[in-house]
Amino acid sequence: MYNKLINPRNIKKILDEYIVGQNKTKRILSVTIYNHYKKIYYNNILNNKNIDIEKTNILMIGDTGTGKTLFAKTISKILELPFVTVDATVFTESGYVGEDVESILTRLLQVANYDIKLAEIGIIYIDEFDKLSRKSKNPSITRDVSGEGVQQALLKLFEDNYIYISPNVGRKHPEENMIQINTKNILFIVGGTFEGIEQIIKNRLKKNQIGFNKIINIKNKNNILKKLIIKDLQKFGIIPEIIGRLPVITCLDKLTINDYKNILIKPKNSLLKQYKELLKLDNIYIIIKRSFIKIIVKETVKLNIGARGLKNICESFFINISYYYIKENKKKKYIVVNKRKYYKIIKKNK
Repeated sequence: MYNKLINPRNIKKILDEYIVGQNKTKRILSVTIYNHYKKIYYNNILNNKNIDIEKTNILMIGDTGTGKTLFAKTISKILELPFVTVDATVFTESGYVGEDVESILTRLLQVANYDIKLAEIGIIYIDEFDKLSRKSKNPSITRDVSGEGVQQALLKLFEDNYIYISPNVGRKHPEENMIQINTKNILFIVGGTFEGIEQIIKNRLKKNQIGFNKIINIKNKNNILKKLIIKDLQKFGIIPEIIGRLPVITCLDKLTINDYKNILIKPKNSLLKQYKELLKLDNIYIIIKRSFIKIIVKETVKLNIGARGLKNICESFFINISYYYIKENKKKKYIVVNKRKYYKIIKKNK
């Protein structure tokens, strides 16, 4: 595995091929991932020296569509390791209606084709992690089974533990043969929008401001998140024990208009490249003009769902391109796609 592992700078170069911007997060993740898997490779050497390097789980904070899931998926591709992504909102504390957190490990094991050793060095991305926030400022007296309770249940996964899991996703059966998995080297990446944490940061900064000389620019969201500290996460409702198991915290930048434009055309697997290749299979060659890119970005910004909105807008257009221009004879056809063509096709569909 070490022979395949590349240094942090080269990891970032690969991330650059698939993800636009977010350079700070790219640098942080590149070094963290490199160190994590270097630790796995040198595990025997470190054990002989009685040194136990703890794993470095990661927390990513950012708006919807800023690339949190894409980061996790790309990292798993680079390292050629089993990867699963799960939604935190489907889990409840063990013994209650809903999925137990241990089912995450079952999914990882299935992706690894039931190779336990391979699963034990896999990557798990937990999305919507912020939805697990504690519902009140104080620890629950009554059971908070879908929030704080799940955070407590996740603690044993985040640490170095042997967990007994069912070979199938779902509720455990008393007579079922259980499988033991060690979570010591499973990397957990958790992400969420943490909507409302900006106000928590603002309130803290305002309280700390003394005099007229200490003026902090807290209008820009990116600037606000740069001021994030551990206490803000606790105030938001993440329990201290969980924060302690997430030593690397990175905040993704809000996407700019220029970022949207680049996402459409620059990544190795960009949306427009995908549509071009699909249409080529039917002998349709599209020529993209700047005016088209501008209108796609404009319509995407209106949706306010980040880069995912690009897919929504593009699909509504290219589905109709396929419908109206794909013919049985499949003669070679060139189509210039611009602002006028976009509105003409969309209007025709309506």
